[in-house]
Amino acid sequence: MKYDFDEIVERRGTQSLKYDTETKLWGRDDLLPLWVADMDFRTPPFIMEAINAKMQQGILGYTVPDEKYFRSFIDWSKRRYGMELKREEIHYIPGIVPGIYMLMNALTSPGDKVMIQPPVYHPFRQVTEATGRQVVNNRLKIEDGRYVMDYEAMERDMPGCKLIILCNPHNPGGRVWSEGELSRLADIAAKNGTLVISDEIHADMTFPPLRHLPFAAVSAAARNNAVTLMAPTKTFNLPGVVSSQVIVFDDKLREKIFSYLDNNHIGGGNVFGYAAAAAAYSPEGEEWLGQMLEYVKGSISYIDDFLKNNTPKIKAMNPEASFLIFLDCRELGLASQSDIESFFANDAHLGLNTGVMFGPGGEGWMRLNAASPRSIIEQAMKNLKQAYDARRF
Repeated sequence: MKYDFDEIVERRGTQSLKYDTETKLWGRDDLLPLWVADMDFRTPPFIMEAINAKMQQGILGYTVPDEKYFRSFIDWSKRRYGMELKREEIHYIPGIVPGIYMLMNALTSPGDKVMIQPPVYHPFRQVTEATGRQVVNNRLKIEDGRYVMDYEAMERDMPGCKLIILCNPHNPGGRVWSEGELSRLADIAAKNGTLVISDEIHADMTFPPLRHLPFAAVSAAARNNAVTLMAPTKTFNLPGVVSSQVIVFDDKLREKIFSYLDNNHIGGGNVFGYAAAAAAYSPEGEEWLGQMLEYVKGSISYIDDFLKNNTPKIKAMNPEASFLIFLDCRELGLASQSDIESFFANDAHLGLNTGVMFGPGGEGWMRLNAASPRSIIEQAMKNLKQAYDARRF
């Protein structure tokens, strides 16, 4: 490979959320942290060069997007998703979760109902509750080892919902939703006048031969009833450089959202964000991404095989996208979620996300981040096997 994903980069003592909060979160500082969704790989050098070029200007002043920022994303979207975009349909936002918060305030009122599909990325629930809206859970089902949508419950519970927040691809389950699944959701939402906010931050990390399908590209009903959120930050390991995009095709909806962002002065860009995004959405970015996905897919396969052969009561839900693996720990027979969490932290010395944070259906599960050098992943599996064997599961 052109890029070295085996390199160990020391992150402790660098104000790293992933590494420097161990004691606060788990009460110990000897864990391998495989939780929060950033990577232990170096941010690609061409992105660092773009940021460094900004630094060399000598003034970190207010900034505006240039043509390169828009053009790079427009070309990227066409190449990778077949989605045709115009510049005026794209607006910078300072992060996906802040974007959802802004959309919640721009498009709904306190007391309104918002549907989410747990177990799912926990800020969907947190932002809905924090803004005084009502959460309506459309819980996912498991069929053949992967999540599927419960359309019968959706039909029953969606009337009266102002929004549904879709995770596409899904986190933590890693589902890449099919055209048929998304089309059915689009029809139900359109029939009920429910706007779809589609969080597609993991879109670029879809494993071949699958291909990400933006929700808004599914049908005319979807295109006119969708707000799409995308970002290079997870894909290229630059979440600390806040740079995301909101895409809206419908003219009236776009005017409402973009004017809200502009009038409240919350759509201005990070001085490094535009340059970093433009560098990411380049042919060089595509080369790096292909190699990263190949490496991560190898790690996911290694973890799956290791669990089957050494800790068979812990089962991986193999992702179709992203570097996150949802682990089914229900067969361990532990009495509570806190016991499962304690086993991973205090027995195996691994810092993982607890499944309950993702809402109903997350009980008995843990989420593991596989985006680390293979030597770290191998050590994590060794730790897990030793703890598993010691407990005689």
